[in-house]
Amino acid sequence: MSVHHDTPAGPPVAHATAANRRASRLAGVALVLFMACAWLSNAWWSAQHDVLPEDVSLSRLLEGGVTHDLSERLADMTFSSEAARLQRGLGWLMLRDLGPRVRQGCAGWLFLADELQPHPDADKNQAERARIVVATRDALAARGIELLVAVVPDKSRIEADRLCGLHRSASFQDRYARWLDVMRAESVRTVDLNAALSAVEQQAYYRNDSHWTEGGAGAAARAVAGQVRASGVGLQAPQQWEVSALPAAERPGDLVRLAGVDWLPLAWQPQPEKVVQHRYTPAAAAAAKVADDLFGDSALPSLALVGTSFSRTSEFLPQLSRELGVTVGNFARDGGKFGGAAQAYFKSPAWKQSPPRMVIWEMDERDLGAPLTDEDRVKP
Repeated sequence: MSVHHDTPAGPPVAHATAANRRASRLAGVALVLFMACAWLSNAWWSAQHDVLPEDVSLSRLLEGGVTHDLSERLADMTFSSEAARLQRGLGWLMLRDLGPRVRQGCAGWLFLADELQPHPDADKNQAERARIVVATRDALAARGIELLVAVVPDKSRIEADRLCGLHRSASFQDRYARWLDVMRAESVRTVDLNAALSAVEQQAYYRNDSHWTEGGAGAAARAVAGQVRASGVGLQAPQQWEVSALPAAERPGDLVRLAGVDWLPLAWQPQPEKVVQHRYTPAAAAAAKVADDLFGDSALPSLALVGTSFSRTSEFLPQLSRELGVTVGNFARDGGKFGGAAQAYFKSPAWKQSPPRMVIWEMDERDLGAPLTDEDRVKP
């Protein structure tokens, strides 16, 4: 008896339409053009730059250093940079993603990812930085120079209510207080900027910037000025300031730039801030008085400020100078972190030729527990 088996029907055959064929050809042409542009970009960049790093030893290759350097050099290519910029813009527009260096809180508040990143051996690193500060204080004291330390608290600490779903490590909670305790135990003159900024009635930090507002900078300047006066250090080089309000204007934020979306039309970027800022102009009378004593010691500032970009934003320096009524030498650096500006200052002609009576050392809280670099090992 034969058994009949049904033969399964073959899969349906889809015949390409004219539109499908045109789309396929267009995709092929686009791919070829893309590859050609990439090849031309690579060829041009290779002709203008050394692709391989200088050190290509076997040990460095095994450690991954060669591939790391190579990837960084390739990332600098024009084509790669433009592709990355386009990726960041599309990531924000389609996914509301701002990349690995910026985090979003609530109501449009942005935060620097570095502030939320715990570091291995953070307590050990912070203790070593405290030791460096104490050693710097001692070295300055041997020359009759005072030191005042001012740590700027994290934006994520002061504006914690804006974090919403962002996680801030519990280990950060008492970091600022522990630093103050160590400084006071070592008799290092210190100003508590956490208390000063926490008392600001309006926001102390900008919504889409990592820095303090003009009001926050003013509160910090008053706190620092109070400690300077309490030290009894002699103040010289009188300076007065004229202050005028500027019209309200949109202020670009560094976190928008860091996220790589500042090239988008303003309406497509994270919501900008409209703020009223002030212009600080040195008063002519004070400038003339300094000019009259150009060759006298009283024309030299008795205060030197070293620190980070916080000392260079939101009119912190003019507000500090205005509070004290004297010129303050500004030797802060953008990206200076813990020791960068101090290292540069202590190697500069300004330090060697006209040392101040007090050094004000401003630093970021987020850098206290970060791994130390050679720049951090400050030696006056």
